[in-house]
Amino acid sequence: MVVGRSPGKTAAVADELQTQGHPDDHRAVERHTVDFARLDDVRALAADLLARHPRIDVLANNAGGSFPRRVATVDGFETTFQVDHLAPYLLTRLLEAPLRAARGRVVATSSFMHRLGPLPRTVTADPPRPYSGMLAYSRAKTMNALTTRELALRWAPDVTATCYTPGAVATSFGARSGGLSGLAWKLGLSRSFRTPAQGADTLVWLATADYGWRNGGFHADRGTATAMPWATDDRRARALWDLSADLVGLPS
Repeated sequence: MVVGRSPGKTAAVADELQTQGHPDDHRAVERHTVDFARLDDVRALAADLLARHPRIDVLANNAGGSFPRRVATVDGFETTFQVDHLAPYLLTRLLEAPLRAARGRVVATSSFMHRLGPLPRTVTADPPRPYSGMLAYSRAKTMNALTTRELALRWAPDVTATCYTPGAVATSFGARSGGLSGLAWKLGLSRSFRTPAQGADTLVWLATADYGWRNGGFHADRGTATAMPWATDDRRARALWDLSADLVGLPS
């Protein structure tokens, strides 16, 4: 199934997958449109998926965004924090039952940019001050790695969790971003970036491979990689999990 924010782009991806499927399989590729800047959208998506799928083998949390100016969502959170961390956290928590039933796998898209985003030792939902879109994004990517680590501990052995960095990928995401990524596009350096297919390669590997990856770990280029200390801190991981649960109204 395909989940996206843009109805047109989501349908296009689903249709492309449909054409690549087995010729005898005439089932339509399931597609859902959801805005992660609205937590009620996430809850509605989860309710729909729970009604349709008693088992979910793989959940790929690949949604993300980087916003050069501080903007609050309708839920009252800074947009980068909600779209890149809180909404995927909520969706994952709500899909716990079918993931456990399938002994499934959760794959999160983090980033090498987490190196620029250490979380304070006291974990909060507050954006960096003064606000920096690049720093907010980098912190959210650190949160992806921490959530992966804590999820792997809490849901083992039924569910495994991994995260990875796709590297610098030449997509419209980078063109719209501020900070280093946006500067690279303006200077024409994006010509040396990876293609979307190359960027997604490790995600596909983590979703399908039987070995070679580490539960709860950080990965790059189809192998394990080293994350920064603030992205592997078990105390921060627990604190972030508990804070996130409280923010979305779930038990820890």
